[in-house]
Amino acid sequence: MNKRVEAKLKKLPAKPGVYFHKDKAGEIIYVGKAANLRNRVRQYFQKSRYRDLKTDLLVSEISDIEWIELESEADALFLEAELIRRYQPRYNILLRDDKSLQFVRIDIRSDYPTVQVVRRPLDDGAEYFGPYINGFAVKRALRYLRRAFPYAIKKPVGQTRASLHYHLGLDPGLEEGKTSLENYRANLRKLMQYLRGHRVTLTRDIEKEMKAAARAKDFERAAQLRNQLFALQQLGRQVLFSDRENLDVSRDQALDGLSKLLSLPTPPRRIEGFDISHMQASDTAASMVVFTNGAPDKTAYRKFKMRVPGNDDFAHIHETLSRRLSEKNRARWGLPNLILIDGGKGQLQAGLRARAEVGLDNIPMIGLAKKQEEIIISKQNSIPGANAEAIIKIATKMSAYISQSADFINIELPPESPTVKLLQRIRDESHRFAVSYHSSLKRTRQTSSILEEVPGIGPATRKKLIRHFGSARAVSHATPAQLQEVLDKRRAAVLAAYLASSS
Repeated sequence: MNKRVEAKLKKLPAKPGVYFHKDKAGEIIYVGKAANLRNRVRQYFQKSRYRDLKTDLLVSEISDIEWIELESEADALFLEAELIRRYQPRYNILLRDDKSLQFVRIDIRSDYPTVQVVRRPLDDGAEYFGPYINGFAVKRALRYLRRAFPYAIKKPVGQTRASLHYHLGLDPGLEEGKTSLENYRANLRKLMQYLRGHRVTLTRDIEKEMKAAARAKDFERAAQLRNQLFALQQLGRQVLFSDRENLDVSRDQALDGLSKLLSLPTPPRRIEGFDISHMQASDTAASMVVFTNGAPDKTAYRKFKMRVPGNDDFAHIHETLSRRLSEKNRARWGLPNLILIDGGKGQLQAGLRARAEVGLDNIPMIGLAKKQEEIIISKQNSIPGANAEAIIKIATKMSAYISQSADFINIELPPESPTVKLLQRIRDESHRFAVSYHSSLKRTRQTSSILEEVPGIGPATRKKLIRHFGSARAVSHATPAQLQEVLDKRRAAVLAAYLASSS
C-alpha cells in the first residue's frame, strides 16, 4: 500500500457511496458500492481478511482510490451499474460472471401487469430497468417500493379471490376487482417514474392529487394518496433510485476531464447525443439521447423520423439538429450544455450549420468518429470562446494523439481515459436508440404494405381498420369475426383469406 492510498483511507466517510480503484496509470480497474465507504474500502487492505486470488491481484494493482458520497445504498446500487457500463473496469469482469446481472421487468402493457427481477431482458414489449450487479440489494429495494406502490409479482392461475398480499397492502387485488386495470397501470407508472429518478416530481404530483381529491370530497381516495405519500416519504429515507439528484458532478472524472479538454467553464450537466440509422436509404430515423450529470436520462430521449429522402447522413444530421433546436423544442426540452454527434467532420459541419441557422452558436458541439474513437473539433466554431491552441495543449497533457488540418482538430485520447469512455457510452446509446426506432419503422412499413396489397381495401378502409385495431400488425392477427366488426361480410372474408395466405 502506497502513501497516497494510506492517506485516502483516512479520509473515507462513513456514508453510502460508490468507490473507484485505480492503477498506476490512473485507469479505473474496479467500481464498487458500499453502505459504509470507510468500512468497505478498508476491508481490501486488512491482512487478516481472507481474499481469493483474483481479489489479491486487484489489491496489488491499487494505486489510488476515489469515491462519490450518496444518500443511500440504493443510490449507490443504481450508480454503480451505470459507471460499470461506462468504464468497463477489467476487475469487475474478472470478479463476477454474467449470471449476477439483474434487471427489473415491468410488463405494464399486459392484461395482468407484474413486476419481476430477471437475469436477461427480452424484446417482449416490457419495460426494463438495470442491469444491477447486486441482486440481493435490488430485491430488498423492491420490497420497500412495494409498500408505496403495490404490485403483483405473477399472474395467478384459477384464482378469483384477492391474495393475502392484497390484504397486507402489497398487491392491487385484480383477481377480485379490488383495483381496476387502469388504476393499477397508473400506479405502476408512478413506480417507473420513481425508478427513473423522479422522486421529487412524483412526491409533488401525489400531494397535488391528494389535495384535489380532498377538495372534491373524495376522502377515501385522499386517504389512499396520503398513505402512499407517507410510505414514499419513509422510503425516501431508506431507498432512493435517484442518481441524477445526488451525483456530484465535480467528482466525476469523465465530466471533469471533458470540461478541461473543451475549456468549458463548468462540467456539462446535460449532454445530448445524436445518430442516424437507415437501411438502403429507407425508413431513416434519428435519435437524441440525453445524459444528465453523466448518467442516461431515458425519459428525455427523443426520436425523429426523417423527412429528407435518400441516404445522406449530412442532410439528415442537419435536419435533426434543425428540428431539435427549433424554437418550439427549445421551449419544451430546454437546451443542452454539449452536443455530441456520431460521425466525423462532415456530420459535425452539418450540425454546426444547423446550429448557426437558429442563432445558437453558444452551444458546444463535437463529433466522435468510430474508426479511432477520435474527438472531432472545428477550430472556428465548435466550442464558443475556446482557443484551438489551448485545447491542443490540454489534450497533450492528457496523453492524446493529436492531428489537425486548417479547420479541424482530431483528438485521440488513450483508450482507458474516463472521458473517452463516457463519450463512447453516449455514442453507443444514441446508436442503439436510433437502430431501435429504425427497426420499428421498418416493421410498421412491412406490415402496412400487406394491407396495401389486399384487393378491395383502399386507403379509407385501411385507415378505418388501423384506427379500430390500433395498428396494421393487430389487423393482420385479427380473426374473421373481429374483421366483420369493421367491414362487411364479403370484404372481411377477402381480407381474412388474404392474411391467412400471407402468414
